[in-house]
Amino acid sequence: MAEDHNEKKAVIRGFFNRCPNCGEGRILQGYLAVIPECESCGLEFKRYPAADGPAFFTMTIMLLLLIPLLGYTWVVFRPSPLMLLAIVSGATALITMVLLRFVKSAFIGYLWAHNEQDRGA
Repeated sequence: MAEDHNEKKAVIRGFFNRCPNCGEGRILQGYLAVIPECESCGLEFKRYPAADGPAFFTMTIMLLLLIPLLGYTWVVFRPSPLMLLAIVSGATALITMVLLRFVKSAFIGYLWAHNEQDRGA
C-alpha cells in the first residue's frame, strides 16, 4: 500500500494499535513489545524508536488527571490521609499502566508520520 503520511490518521491508527501505514497490522505484541514489522504491509517498526517519549507523555497526562482525582476523592469520600494515599496511588498506577500502551503505539504512529527514523550513529 502507498504510504500516506497524514499525521492525524497515523496517530489515531497508532492509538488503536494499528499500523500507521496500512491500518491493518498491529504495532504492539503483548503489553509493550514492538513487533519488528507489520504483517500486512511490511513496515519496519524497529526503525521508529519510541525511547522515553511515551513515558513522558503518559506521566504528563496522568499528572493532569491526578489533580481532579485527588480533589474529587477528598471532597466526596472524606477518607483519612492514609486511605486517600492508598486510593490515589492505586488509581494512578492502574490508569498509568492502561494509558502507556495507547500512548506508546500512538507515539510510534507520530514518528512514522514525521519520518523520524533511527538513522544509526
